[in-house]
Amino acid sequence: MMSKRAHPVVMFALAALLFAGGATGWLVSEGAISTSSIAAPITDSHSDPAPQRFETAEPQAGTPSALPGGASSLSETYKDWSVACVQQGNRKRCSLSQIQSRQDGQRVLAIEFNTPSGNSVSGTIALPFGLALDAGVSFQIDERPSLPPSRFRTCVPAGCLVTVSFEAPMISAMRSGTVLKVKATADGGAAAPFSVSLQGFGTALDRVAALSR
Repeated sequence: MMSKRAHPVVMFALAALLFAGGATGWLVSEGAISTSSIAAPITDSHSDPAPQRFETAEPQAGTPSALPGGASSLSETYKDWSVACVQQGNRKRCSLSQIQSRQDGQRVLAIEFNTPSGNSVSGTIALPFGLALDAGVSFQIDERPSLPPSRFRTCVPAGCLVTVSFEAPMISAMRSGTVLKVKATADGGAAAPFSVSLQGFGTALDRVAALSR
């Protein structure tokens, strides 16, 4: 059996895995957006509660806003998703992520999204070895039509990586959806499906956007 975890330090663990394998881009890029420009508000029956609000002083021109309470790092959980931020001098990095592990602790899947940019959000998904790399990976939300397959980017000791970039329509569907289905193919040709819970995704995405300002 697998467990879904919104791990409090998931961003740092996943970043370490990628850097150890020679890949870059796992840590989030800097930037801020208005969350209203990403997609429509959550309207489904599983809407997440509003995240905790913090009041902070307005930063001076050219100075990035600090994390709440002047902290150097922050970790929050929204249902099945984790939000993590790190403040390093004038740089602030935030992401939302989810890890799935078996009961024995072995990681099965990890997915992380960067701070949203414009009307899109990009990220990386790590899948286990033993998959047919040429077949790529396709994504489907609930019973909606599947997206065209995405190519594997590379494989590192932690697993095989797929870079994803979702535009506004896909983000809106993820906000109101229940499951993001990740469809891969095993090396022998059999279907190798994975499921990513979308419970908490909308709230976590909005929180990352707000913290990144």
